[in-house]
Amino acid sequence: MTFPEKASGLRKITVILIALFGAVLLGGGVYLAILGGSWYYIVTGIILLVTTILLGQRSNLAITLYAILMLATTIWAIWEVGTDFWALAPRLDIIGLVGLWLLLPAVTSDFSVSAKSSKIFLSATLLLAVVVLGFSIFNDPQEINGSIKQVQPQTATVIEGVAPADWPAYGRTQAGQRYSPLTQINDSNVKDLKVAWTFRTGDVKTGHDAGETTNQVTPIKIGNNMYMCTTHQWLIALDPATGKEKWRFDPKLKADKTFQHLTCRGVSYHDANNTTEFAKSLESKKSTSTQCPRKVILPVNDGRLVAVNADNGQRCSDFGTNGEVDLQKDMPFAYPGGYNPTSPPVVTGTTIVIAGSVTDNYSSKEPSGVIRGYDVNTGKLLWVFDTGAEDPNAIPAPGQTFVHNSPNAWAPLAYDSKLDIAYIPTGVGTPDIWGGDRTELKERYANSVLAINASTGKLVWSFQTTHHDLWDMDVPSQPTLADINKDGQSIPAVYVTTKTGNVFVLDRRNGQAIVPITEKPVPQTVKRGPQTKGERYSPTQPFSDFDLAPQQKLTDKDMWGATMFDQLVCRIQFKKLNYDGIYTPPSENGTVVFPGNLGVFEWGGISVNPDRQVAVMNPIGLPFISRLIPEDPNRAKGAKGAGTEQGVQPMYGVPYGVEISAFLSPIGLPCKQPAWGYVAGVDLNTHQVVWKKRIGTIRDSLPNLFQLPPLKIGVPGLGGSISTAGNVMFVAATQDNYIRAYNVTNGDKLWEARLPAGGQATPMTYEINGKQYLVIMAGGHGSFGTKMGDYLIAYALPDQK
Repeated sequence: MTFPEKASGLRKITVILIALFGAVLLGGGVYLAILGGSWYYIVTGIILLVTTILLGQRSNLAITLYAILMLATTIWAIWEVGTDFWALAPRLDIIGLVGLWLLLPAVTSDFSVSAKSSKIFLSATLLLAVVVLGFSIFNDPQEINGSIKQVQPQTATVIEGVAPADWPAYGRTQAGQRYSPLTQINDSNVKDLKVAWTFRTGDVKTGHDAGETTNQVTPIKIGNNMYMCTTHQWLIALDPATGKEKWRFDPKLKADKTFQHLTCRGVSYHDANNTTEFAKSLESKKSTSTQCPRKVILPVNDGRLVAVNADNGQRCSDFGTNGEVDLQKDMPFAYPGGYNPTSPPVVTGTTIVIAGSVTDNYSSKEPSGVIRGYDVNTGKLLWVFDTGAEDPNAIPAPGQTFVHNSPNAWAPLAYDSKLDIAYIPTGVGTPDIWGGDRTELKERYANSVLAINASTGKLVWSFQTTHHDLWDMDVPSQPTLADINKDGQSIPAVYVTTKTGNVFVLDRRNGQAIVPITEKPVPQTVKRGPQTKGERYSPTQPFSDFDLAPQQKLTDKDMWGATMFDQLVCRIQFKKLNYDGIYTPPSENGTVVFPGNLGVFEWGGISVNPDRQVAVMNPIGLPFISRLIPEDPNRAKGAKGAGTEQGVQPMYGVPYGVEISAFLSPIGLPCKQPAWGYVAGVDLNTHQVVWKKRIGTIRDSLPNLFQLPPLKIGVPGLGGSISTAGNVMFVAATQDNYIRAYNVTNGDKLWEARLPAGGQATPMTYEINGKQYLVIMAGGHGSFGTKMGDYLIAYALPDQK
């Protein structure tokens, strides 16, 4: 066979390939244009088909025409998304690779006229695309590169009853600031951190566990003891200097696949001999005699609250019945896992304030989301606050129950000991996605922050963050309490982070707005498919001037893919779905929910340095699709519980079921372009975002065969951040298995360490024997898809020689 014959065969393959690409783009482009989308794909499809004709004719005009397409595509891509590398890549990758292929000598060796000048033109357009991509790697339009004024306070805030070396509560204090005054590890030496010890809990996911099996724990440390809980709620005491186990307590959790959640975010601690002056004044009003002056309070997922002696791991037998309280008492429609306490309670000098999650989207006959206060010494019920009751403080009489399906409070709570107020973040009464039968009473305290007197359970004030919620926009995080400066005055504030990205900043004494809040009109109808039967919509929703949402509104330009082909599919899908911005109503046709069900903020919350008036955080942004399914009147009620919050949710008792899923391309990538996760720093004097950076890579999201260079892309995360007086922010959380450190002042990444499993937890830090440690739980998250494990890892600086 002669060389020209080989060249002709290669050219035939090239013609077929380009013709196939052109046909796909033309067909898909016509469909997209009919839906109101970009015409680029039609034009490109036509040019590719013409190119194949010219190639078949051995005309160098084929190369010239393709060079024009390459140049036009580069200009179009920049016009659509600017210098955003990850957004440019799918617009240029296939077009660029085909252009390189056309430069192969064998493709054009038998052309009737030399294609040299055309190839030079094509080479120049390819080089331009490479230059644009290279420039975009270092000039990210999504990032903000400011610097927070580094003011060192004259005196650091002293927290009564909390030793600087300790981390005695989930958020270090019950104010939920997640901030430590320690400085041994700082921005100049954090790069030297090494593993100091690793503890394996031995608690791993089993085949009997739910899909939402997670390791989200943040340990607490008091003096010479560290306490943590595991997935199955084993309570373990460790030596914080060595990680050696001291004792463990097993509450004998009876869990199965029907549980929607199987997790323990943390435990709470009470020392009757070490409370604030305010708590002591409350304590003096009653007897403090107890077998366990130092106790650990453990929430158990099957609906129990257990008190354990902090010194020896034995049950506090004088608490409740043999050391535990039955949280299922007086519950309507009680079943194991239906009412599920997953977050540590607030503990005051007298009272344990506990709430829990309720199974979402299963039926209209679920347990109550009631919040309760129990005597910290005896476990006696002191008060209730049932969010769906006409009198929320009414304790059910014998034979009566709490109100079913009332809004619950699954996230961690916060507490102001000076005001004796507990701050409760609530969700919506299930089922979440259809609310046509909800009464004003049922929604009165939904999606709110409630300020409740911790000793009496009486409401002080409330603020609602979403009206008539149909999007699962629970208040998902522990409120953060901090005194901030405004107009020369110090104001006690509470920061309420939400799934929508709004951060509501309120005076924690009375609920008045500190940062302006505006009620704005939101969508009231859907454009595609039938209107939802029996539903109503709130005409307005509250929006804060302090907003961390990734962007205000998606367009089809924001759709993404690994290539231009799956990106085209995502653009078509987007145009076929209902979406008119945030709060677009759910629909049978399908509605884009953005921010999605994971929210901008989740249970990790934010970290606040009250001395510098600085907050750091790790917001995310990933669209979901909500599709209502008309009820089949003949359907039988299935097995109790779903074991997940995604997929088809039956919503028995209302006219619709719902299918909830992440908005993904045909090959499983998010349809929204990156970033999906950030770290950010905010100046609390102005409540402006001063710096914002992408966090994380897709190293652990793809099979090894498809691994890409570990470029920073910005991946979703579940878990919170902490910060220290050493000017360091620590965060894990991301879908890649790392823990990282950032400079609080400017967001520069200072250090990262590889984790043996997913780090879907909030870290903590403490000091013992003059040495500061950083600790993270690396145990993974079942439904989030990260690697499961049982590793508690401590890092420290090397010893000085």
